[in-house]
Amino acid sequence: MAARFLLRTAVRAASTGRALPAQTQALSRGMASGGIPTDEEQATGLEKIVMSAAKHGADPYNILKPKKYAGTKEEPHIVPSISNKRIVGCVCEEDNTGVVWFWLHQGEAQRCPSCGAHYKLAPHELPH
Repeated sequence: MAARFLLRTAVRAASTGRALPAQTQALSRGMASGGIPTDEEQATGLEKIVMSAAKHGADPYNILKPKKYAGTKEEPHIVPSISNKRIVGCVCEEDNTGVVWFWLHQGEAQRCPSCGAHYKLAPHELPH
């Protein structure tokens, strides 16, 4: 909000001729370059990788909500991992306040010891 106010004031001062020549040159130079950069233009490094991947529909760091699976032996819940095992937490019932934790190892789908839902470890590589 303050940036808008300052920009508006500078534009008014430049258009009425009350601004100093150096300020007018700085203002015109900034406006000629396209004004305020967008998030995509300003992003660098890891943020830029994530933004470009999101633009193409990919989710390189599993930021988005995962796809729902039935949890059966034929269609288990897919759990991405960068190693050959991962600890998984299962809330067996919707109104349950406790989480059942168990280790999931690479290979065949494994069952939750409490409710019987199936989970399968899928290899996942980080993009960098």
